[in-house]
Amino acid sequence: MDTGLRGYDGQRVLVITKKEKFIMSVTNTQARIKVRVWQAIAQNQIDVSALNKETLETLVDLVSEVAMLEIDDDMGKTLGDSQTDGGIPTSILDDHKEDVLWEGRPFLSISLHYTITDERIRITEGVFGKARENIELVRIQDMDYSQTLSERMLNLGDIKIRSHDPSHPLVTLKNVKDPEAVYEILRRAVLHARKKHNFTYREQM
Repeated sequence: MDTGLRGYDGQRVLVITKKEKFIMSVTNTQARIKVRVWQAIAQNQIDVSALNKETLETLVDLVSEVAMLEIDDDMGKTLGDSQTDGGIPTSILDDHKEDVLWEGRPFLSISLHYTITDERIRITEGVFGKARENIELVRIQDMDYSQTLSERMLNLGDIKIRSHDPSHPLVTLKNVKDPEAVYEILRRAVLHARKKHNFTYREQM
């Protein structure tokens, strides 16, 4: 299947999306870490003769994945990411002020930040928060999350949101950690917001 575009000269032009570029970047970084691990094993003359080739390669893969996750965890601590267990106390949803339910960002990103409150989704872009988008929870029509094979290994995924907001009819929270838990937080918050405002799927604001 030809997924590229044709230029004026008839040549095939390869189109690479931002997500594909991100995956390539993460893959390249992980590959470099693997090389460093193999070099460290050789330089330190570590005896791995008791391990067969498949077991050793699996071990190196695991070390590189853990290293990537540790880097992202350290970034998250610095940037104030939330922990995701999917639980939302009813007392938070039922009070009369806007509460933050979850905060996060794409894997290994410092310029994009996501916030889910009991009223809206806020997307902030830029290191100093220059650009901001808001999607009211009561306007959300449908949502789902997806994971590629490589994302599943790192427990990452995309949360896709369709809303009645004409400015943002389709929004994707990209490469978030523990997407199932974040999806559950958002799902419960949306249901509560609809109930609070007597709003259903069929109604439009």
